[in-house]
Amino acid sequence: MVKDKEILYVSNVNGTPTDKDGNGYISKVSLDGKIIQQKWIIGLNAPKGLGIYGDTLYVADIDVVMAINIKTKEKILYKVEGATFLNDITVDNQGNVYVSNTFGFSAIYRLSKGKVSLWMKDESLNLPNGLYVSGNDLYIANWGTNLNPKTYATEILGNLIKVNILTKEIIKLTKPVGNLDGISKTIHGFLITDWLVGKLLYINEDYEVVEVLDLPQGSADIYFDKSTKTVYIPLMLDNQVLSYQFKKIKK
Repeated sequence: MVKDKEILYVSNVNGTPTDKDGNGYISKVSLDGKIIQQKWIIGLNAPKGLGIYGDTLYVADIDVVMAINIKTKEKILYKVEGATFLNDITVDNQGNVYVSNTFGFSAIYRLSKGKVSLWMKDESLNLPNGLYVSGNDLYIANWGTNLNPKTYATEILGNLIKVNILTKEIIKLTKPVGNLDGISKTIHGFLITDWLVGKLLYINEDYEVVEVLDLPQGSADIYFDKSTKTVYIPLMLDNQVLSYQFKKIKK
């Protein structure tokens, strides 16, 4: 999900995350939890990560990125050749869109000036999921390694890593902590969800990990509103969005 002005945009898979069934849609929700328009944009397959740049909402949908003009609802579809499971989206200050490919192979695609490219393909990304870009750094909350395709559990849990956008150097920031999904920047650190177990985690400026909330399995792509210190957490398997007032955890 993502926030623009006083509206939350929420992606709805409405089916299986890999099925091209046309059932997916985007909802508009108020900050106090009221549905403004349940099916604002329809006809997607399994939409997941969202990102906004200017008046454009970007949507990751299996093997395409859809760009939607928020004012007119005009759509542009970008086919991502080779993609198998596009997941999260983040947009830098220049409007470059980064998209994670989580399952099938570990990769990051980039949409820049209307062209899609395979920006980075490296198994060291460890099934990249949640993305957050800051300056020349791309922060990645990954799923882990040695995936069990039946349970989606991994032998080694995922962690937070950082990729330098200029050099593509990969730096590990935390120990293995979970099968990670959503990531959002707070003032002093990061909030991250563990999808498989169901947890909200806080990673401080020293990259120490603290559990904040026990959640149901399926806690997904979060958004942190710095102005109100509120984190919005979609509960994918419960068809709910949870809001939580977050205060910095002292060491």
